[in-house]
Amino acid sequence: MKRFLLKIWNAAFDIKTKAVDMAYALWDAVYKRVKKPPCVMSVSGTIDFIVENRCSVSRFGDGEIKLVKGRDISFQNALPFVKKKLREVLSSDLPGHIVCLADIFGDRSRYNEKANAYWKKHLAQYRHTWYKYLINEKVYYNASVTRQYISIKNRSESRDIFISLKRIWEDRDIVFIEGEKSRLGAGNDLFQNARSVRRILGPSENAFSQYEKLMREACKIEKTALFLLALGPCATALAYDLHRAGYQAVDIGHVDVEYEWYLMRADKKIPLENKYVHEAGANAELGPYRNETYENQIIAKYL
Repeated sequence: MKRFLLKIWNAAFDIKTKAVDMAYALWDAVYKRVKKPPCVMSVSGTIDFIVENRCSVSRFGDGEIKLVKGRDISFQNALPFVKKKLREVLSSDLPGHIVCLADIFGDRSRYNEKANAYWKKHLAQYRHTWYKYLINEKVYYNASVTRQYISIKNRSESRDIFISLKRIWEDRDIVFIEGEKSRLGAGNDLFQNARSVRRILGPSENAFSQYEKLMREACKIEKTALFLLALGPCATALAYDLHRAGYQAVDIGHVDVEYEWYLMRADKKIPLENKYVHEAGANAELGPYRNETYENQIIAKYL
């Protein structure tokens, strides 16, 4: 009897889920006919613009837009300050600061089948939220510059894109603001062309809890330094506020993780040794990383 009732429950749940998905899809089909999609620059064009203009970069993807809508994500709660700040950044138009969006609103032929299916479902639920906070006729840049391997159909492009990305920090004094266990560049050569590396560590989850402390620490750094940020949605906001404080700050997100997968020729998102990769189901309880060079680069921790 219990098995029979469970089957009925599961069947009803499947029907409800499909009905909700169909309703979202119908709404999206109507909405995208009456609202022009945003113009998003190509990946190569975005990298060139950052290099030539030394601009600051805030990136928005699926997690950030869920927080904008007021929905928690697995590693960040949608607190009032978080919603307000991300909405401010998404609707901003500051000289020297660019807002990057996932290039999902039109042609998605660069992405593989799995990624396409995900973004199709995402847009059915969140296209209205995206459009609500975007500026009409504004040119946006490409948030996928840091996501150039695992979801790309033609992975032969990845090598050239990573080489081009390295121009951003070529011969620069860089300061990472990263999650405690992100460990950007540890064990690979992604940032070896930088002049120097320093690290400010924040929490791996709910990083906005240390937002003011991270900002105060960052503002002790000389203005000529380049901030590279990998701290989830918190990095999106920090890049904006650091730019307003007179710095160049680039939200580079998962670029190190993608580079690791590229070096491994991974076929799917997999955990990495010594690095916390939330979306690959990695355990947050990673042990300490015993490396003298890495440890000497850490100038502050706010956990």
